[in-house]
Amino acid sequence: MGDMARRISKTDVNDLIKTLNEAYAEEWLAYYQYFIGAKLAVGILRPNIQKEFEEHAHQEYEHASMVADRIIELGGIPVLNPDDFSKLAKCKYDAPIHEDTLSLVKQNLDAERCAIGRYQGICDMTFGKDYVTYRMSEHILKEEIEHEQEMEDFLKDFSTAKNYYTDDPTN
Repeated sequence: MGDMARRISKTDVNDLIKTLNEAYAEEWLAYYQYFIGAKLAVGILRPNIQKEFEEHAHQEYEHASMVADRIIELGGIPVLNPDDFSKLAKCKYDAPIHEDTLSLVKQNLDAERCAIGRYQGICDMTFGKDYVTYRMSEHILKEEIEHEQEMEDFLKDFSTAKNYYTDDPTN
């Protein structure tokens, strides 16, 4: 499996597989972070945030699937034990401490920024050397940037809502 894919890649394939396995672990953690956040969310904008978190969880699952496929195409094996996800991931899973939507959005914004760095790094590693992995990581990078923007938009919504829903009767 993966003989030709390994031969045409002009990267250190073992290093690339290691990096992809880290990304794979991170995608599963991101999936769970969005999944559980959608279930626990309370507070202002909850319906909108739940819907967005569910959509993001689905996309993170798709990312994990794409990365696993690419690892296999390169002759590697995706991480087999979920216990290893946290050990391998540079982008960590942060269990929700607070269930309010503002805290959950901030937590996911940090995770998205880490994911952007991860996929930019894979793009840099594979540009001009491994077109298949580059295109996959470019696609995922684009979606992670969209996720970051959506989290930033929610933060702006919170800021605007704060001005409307203050307890101060002078506003």
